[in-house]
Amino acid sequence: MTIRLYDTSARQIRDFTPLKPGCVSIYLCGATVQSAPHIGHIRSGLNFDIMRRWFEYRGYDVTFVRNVTDIDDKIIAKSVDQGRPWWSIGYENERAFNSGYDALGCLPPTYEPRATGHVTEMVEMMRGLIERGHAYEADGSVYFDVRSFPDYLSLSNQDIDDLRQPTEEGITGKRDPRDFAMWKATKPGEPDWETPWGRGRPGWHLECSAMAHKYLGSAFDIHGGGLDLIFPHHENEIAQAKAFGDDFARYWVHNAWVTMSGEKMSKSLGNSVLVSEMVKHWRPIVLRYYLGTPHYRSMIEYSEEALREAESAFARIEGFVQRVVEKAGPVEPATEVPPAFAEAMDDDLGVPHALAIVHTTVRQGNSALAADDKEAAVARLSEVRAMLGVLGLDPLDPHWAGESDRGEELHGVVDSLVRLVLQQRESARARKDWATADAIRDQLSQSGLAIEDSPDGPRWSLANR
Repeated sequence: MTIRLYDTSARQIRDFTPLKPGCVSIYLCGATVQSAPHIGHIRSGLNFDIMRRWFEYRGYDVTFVRNVTDIDDKIIAKSVDQGRPWWSIGYENERAFNSGYDALGCLPPTYEPRATGHVTEMVEMMRGLIERGHAYEADGSVYFDVRSFPDYLSLSNQDIDDLRQPTEEGITGKRDPRDFAMWKATKPGEPDWETPWGRGRPGWHLECSAMAHKYLGSAFDIHGGGLDLIFPHHENEIAQAKAFGDDFARYWVHNAWVTMSGEKMSKSLGNSVLVSEMVKHWRPIVLRYYLGTPHYRSMIEYSEEALREAESAFARIEGFVQRVVEKAGPVEPATEVPPAFAEAMDDDLGVPHALAIVHTTVRQGNSALAADDKEAAVARLSEVRAMLGVLGLDPLDPHWAGESDRGEELHGVVDSLVRLVLQQRESARARKDWATADAIRDQLSQSGLAIEDSPDGPRWSLANR
């Protein structure tokens, strides 16, 4: 058994070999909390949640760090626009992100550090970089000298002479326009902290290098994030950490975006879809299926139609689960997933291929139900639950119990009403009044219900949207 991952720095799929046998350390660039999350933000957390679950299934002890960037230019700008303290905006949106992660079934991280809680570690890193000749102070700010680090831009495979000057800094005193700020000198009205070089606030890139060092040490296994972070954020993280003396991350894993009309979903484009709104219209487990089942390196083009297709696909799985439980009672997940599922997941987290195994097993289970082979149906459900558990999609998992409980209450009411109508339909069929029987069926269909005539009598379910 060997897990293989696409390593952005190597530009190829590599066998995964952990630094410490039996253990995996992962650092994921988490939320910048200037606003509430859209589904594009949550996709990254969800993809790495599946990675974590797979490592744990394979027997690894996983340390998973997902940071919170609670101070940056955008948060400060929002503070000015809204007339609110910067920390109030950050905390409100941090809670919104955590609510989104939780709603979609993401396991909580081992550690979730805030940037503002680690200024001491940032000062220590800057002091070391200045001593080693990789950084310098100018006008109260501290900059990283990119030409002092020969491997700069190796992750994004760029030429430093072709690199454009960063435009977001707005700070003077740089020796080279390509140098980036690790610490920004204080400005009137902005939050600041004391350092040996004067009061100021941290730069975005320094935050992650310092927090990764704090929680995972000088070397760790996997650094993750969205494709948009490769440059400049991850390049600058690497430069700071390695120039400081850390080996830093051994594998770089990046997830693709959620797009709308071909563009990356972002608030600046005005095309974001907030998680808090989405869960009002779609079941969270369906949203997880929609965002988590494409390959993590594949773009997802958002559309209502694609969501409806995901809802329909998951309904087929869920329907099988419910039918077996109705017939046989509770069924525990298998201790092992089918070999073909494991093979797909080991191959760069091949969720689409793994999901195909799930659907094949569901079809086999449905065939067993149709043949009244209870033992085979139970065996297939046990396998399905094991596979869905790895993907965080098991409808019988306690996490989804609240959603299921609310649904069961409604299901009981609807079931009683529908059965009254179905009794009328059965009476019409018994007296061979086919017109009335068909009319009742059509009316139920128009109401969004699908009727299935089975050997055990008619069954109803929600029709596809």
